[in-house]
Amino acid sequence: MSVKTEPRPEAAPPSSVGESRGERLRRMFSSRIASFVAILIAALWTIPTAGLFISSLRPEVDIRTSGWWTVFTESNFTLDTYNYVLYSDSAGGGLIRNLVNTVVITIPGVIVPVAFAAMAAYALSWIDFKGRNLLYIAIFALQVVPLQMALIPLLSFFSQGLAIGDFTIMPAWQLDGVNTIVQVWIAHSIFGLPLAIFLLHNFMRELPSDVMEAARIDGASHSQIFRKVVLPLVTPALASIGIFQFLWVWNDFLVGRTFGGGESTRPLTAVLGDLAGSWGFGWTRLPAAGFIAIIVPLIVFLLLQRYFVRGLLAGSVKG
Repeated sequence: MSVKTEPRPEAAPPSSVGESRGERLRRMFSSRIASFVAILIAALWTIPTAGLFISSLRPEVDIRTSGWWTVFTESNFTLDTYNYVLYSDSAGGGLIRNLVNTVVITIPGVIVPVAFAAMAAYALSWIDFKGRNLLYIAIFALQVVPLQMALIPLLSFFSQGLAIGDFTIMPAWQLDGVNTIVQVWIAHSIFGLPLAIFLLHNFMRELPSDVMEAARIDGASHSQIFRKVVLPLVTPALASIGIFQFLWVWNDFLVGRTFGGGESTRPLTAVLGDLAGSWGFGWTRLPAAGFIAIIVPLIVFLLLQRYFVRGLLAGSVKG
């Protein structure tokens, strides 16, 4: 006598047993199809930059008469455009001084707000003082204020100073000479502080409280805790915010145009629009000038992308 047995249900693949949604998404985005799509998007995204670079190396006659893709059949390269836009004393040239101005503006414009934001974020995160929450809310609310609304009051402050009646609290910073460069990076520091404090505060609040308590029990002051405990732990976050601030300051046009003063003290982005001339006849110089403007941020990002990705992912998961 035979006994009928019900067929056993097939077991689910091991990869899907107990798999969370995040693990499924990670497996999906790490597949070969996802990798191919990512490479294809990256290649398409790079085409305009490659075209800009190729055009910057072509003679002016070739730029005016044919597209950059003809270089694959008729290759003719020259550095004359770079020499003109960087070192020529004629109209549309001499950008080397504006490039130096951009570097001089960007370095303090990154270091100053990130340093002050790190100290302020630590104080708001781990020092208990009266009005801390209200101060944090006020700093967070400053992000809502449009940048354009602060340009005229800040410009008035730089040109007239700050005074109450006949008593001058802060003297005017005249809009000439080296002061204009200082004004630009001060403006960038002011505008970059609210977001930097907000982001760093979120990172520092997620640090283990046991580590802070152990440091206090060992007799460490707030200054020692900040330098020896907190800063090493938030280095990826500092790098991420530093990259963001670097890109904002380097690529800025409005602040540099407003506070930059004369042609000799303006940053590079503030003079790029003038290279073509009043009638647009010098547009062939724009590819070389544009590639000069983007090459430095591109190098900085490629060198620090490891810290950038770690900083973006820090605090995204707990445990």
